[in-house]
Amino acid sequence: MASVKEVPCLEVRHVRKSFWSSNRQVDVLKGIEMSVAAGQLTMLRGRSGSGKTTLLNLMGGLDRPSEGEVIFRDRPFHQWSDKRLTVVRRREIGFIFQSFALLPLLTALENVELSLRMAGIPRAEWKERAAKCLDLVGLTKRANHRPFELSGGEQQRVAIAKGIAHKPFLLLADEPTAELDTNMAARMIGVFREIVEKEGIAICMTTHDSTLWGAADVVYQMVDGRIVSE
Repeated sequence: MASVKEVPCLEVRHVRKSFWSSNRQVDVLKGIEMSVAAGQLTMLRGRSGSGKTTLLNLMGGLDRPSEGEVIFRDRPFHQWSDKRLTVVRRREIGFIFQSFALLPLLTALENVELSLRMAGIPRAEWKERAAKCLDLVGLTKRANHRPFELSGGEQQRVAIAKGIAHKPFLLLADEPTAELDTNMAARMIGVFREIVEKEGIAICMTTHDSTLWGAADVVYQMVDGRIVSE
């Protein structure tokens, strides 16, 4: 019987993505082949413009490939309707965006609770789960502060707590440590490692920080829309 870590949570097969700009086709992704396994931390590394964020958006169903397949939990993610994709994104996938995506009038705790509400988690579980996730990222004392009262690094940690709160099968994170100092970045990667090992979640994150690559189970290097090494 295959172990949890050998089971693909998501597979990207022969994926290409093109856009039109000034009457010419721009090829952003050029035949991507990769997988993200349950219970593993996968990292995408590469320069800005290499296609990492575009690939992450396709993996999360926020965009569709021009060619190829995106298979999420043995289901053809790329073929689904927008309505079905929305439901699955809310319940089965967590996102950590570079923009943080926090609502300014809600406290840190309420922002995390919102992701639980959208995932259909019973209301009685919100506060305890949200508080636990804020504790994981070291923000218990800032739980009742609104985003404008938090530093950029603290907002990023709220975004991480929000992304993991509903216990998704897959967590996609775009530069989740970009606003953090070295010590806090290492702590957040420690949180990711704890999540994948204890809960079997698949995590795929982009990063420029070479000091973090050693914590990953798999590292893919992207250059000009292609994966050139694993």
